[in-house]
Amino acid sequence: MSTIGDNYLEVKKRVEQAALRCGRDPKEITLVAVSKTKGVEEIRQAVEAGAHILGENKVQEIQAKYDELPGVEWHLIGHLQTNKVKYIVDKVKMIHSLDSLKLAQEIDRRCAAAGVAMDVLVEVNIGGEESKSGVAPEEAEVLCLEAAKLPNIRVKGLMTVAPVVENPQDARVYFRKMNKLFVDIKAKNYDNIDMAYLSMGMTHDFEVAIEEGANIVRVGTAIFGARNYAV
Repeated sequence: MSTIGDNYLEVKKRVEQAALRCGRDPKEITLVAVSKTKGVEEIRQAVEAGAHILGENKVQEIQAKYDELPGVEWHLIGHLQTNKVKYIVDKVKMIHSLDSLKLAQEIDRRCAAAGVAMDVLVEVNIGGEESKSGVAPEEAEVLCLEAAKLPNIRVKGLMTVAPVVENPQDARVYFRKMNKLFVDIKAKNYDNIDMAYLSMGMTHDFEVAIEEGANIVRVGTAIFGARNYAV
């Protein structure tokens, strides 16, 4: 039976193979181990195998685990409510889910109070799904520009959660659209916008995402096993 550490190493290997298949340097791809609903001991197994960037969907989970896992880098990848921002600006390295100017302004305000700056990715709802957060593709550039005016925010790229499909290949069209949007904004060389990261792809489809340009993938189930949402 494989362990969490074994799983992490296997996913790392699959990331590398996907990068090589499309002529990319595997070192360009950042693997975020998504530890939502998992306990500290389970997460520690992944960390001991080499995971150093952890992603969480909920602010309260970062709060609960932060002191127990020193030395790792935390990313907030789930929807962020403005009233929760104050709890994590001193704890996370990157927020993947910026989806409104109001949220950007609150992040900026709380970062100013804490004396920090925050790397953010603008979340795009590439499939136009009502159930998902994120701005429409045609609104992403405007949000990037507005957020970039705020002194304590560093716009670093885009993020998406692709529609759930049975065959990972069916997600390719969405990843391709995201990459085009990413490249188009990057090509304009806006001041204070560093289009460095395209965060897309999860357990089911991360290899296809890499083939279509992702340089951050967010993988949970393939590392930690099925979620326990009863927690």
